Amino acid sequence: MTLPLAIMFAAVLLFSFAVIFIMTRPRDSEKRVQSRLNLIRATNIEVVDEQVTLAQPETRGFAAGVSEHLQSYRFSKGLEQLICHAGSKTSVGAVALTSLALAAFGGAAAHVFIGPLPLVLLATAVGGASRYAMLRFQKSRRLKKFNTALPDAIELMARALRAGHSMASSIEIIAEQSPDPLAGEFAICFQQQKFGIAFRDALLEIGERVPSKDLHFLITAVLVQKETGGDLTEILDRTTHVIRERVRIEGEVRTYTAQGRLTGWILGLLPVIMLGIINIITPGYSHILFYDPLGQKLLYAGATMILIGGLIISKIVTIKV
Repeated sequence: MTLPLAIMFAAVLLFSFAVIFIMTRPRDSEKRVQSRLNLIRATNIEVVDEQVTLAQPETRGFAAGVSEHLQSYRFSKGLEQLICHAGSKTSVGAVALTSLALAAFGGAAAHVFIGPLPLVLLATAVGGASRYAMLRFQKSRRLKKFNTALPDAIELMARALRAGHSMASSIEIIAEQSPDPLAGEFAICFQQQKFGIAFRDALLEIGERVPSKDLHFLITAVLVQKETGGDLTEILDRTTHVIRERVRIEGEVRTYTAQGRLTGWILGLLPVIMLGIINIITPGYSHILFYDPLGQKLLYAGATMILIGGLIISKIVTIKV
């Protein structure tokens, strides 16, 4: 009986990965457009006599068609913004198809190895939400890298302005000497100015692509200086000081709340880990917990209480600076 179940699991796994690969792979037209854009960024040349034509919907694949169909729904805009903030190359349609495939895989795996319907539904929900959770993680990691490099970039901008460079030249210097993802965002801003987009609009678009409070503070300071006048280098120095102080305070807060976060992780994961260890040592020990009606009720009650406790601890240790 074990061999057919293993074969079924392997088949579902291969089918899910095949669906993800087919639906999300880039088309030839998209590869040509991307290579052309990379060439433009590498050589800093302007396209004058050659038009780059994006692929039509019927040649861009099934994922692009799904993206266009989902544009009429409200959640599509939020998901598209999340993809932009995460710096991902994927699309809304690809995320939706991947989530469906992972949900099917999670439900099938839970049905094969676990059995009870509520747990199968839970595994399906977890599989469907895993792609969204990954995008949230990528957004958080990218934003952290951006905020870490931003104070040094502002100091570099101030030094460039003192040396006689223009604002556009200082942005180019940041794009050349700063780490990613900050360098990529300022490189886009510099290219937009070269193609005729107003400096104000280019800065505001960076703020839309990167949800950083420190960046929004910098953009506000620069735009106010452009309208009212004043010493921009002094404003940048004060902005850098404020950002560094806020980062220092955030580090101290995380240090003070580290014990609370560790307590939350221990209390949340310890029951699950102990249940797994007990089942490894004594197979079938918790069989009644999963298949008896009373055991299932106790299992659901325990999971609910663990979730509520984790949310309360998270609320306590989350302090905004």
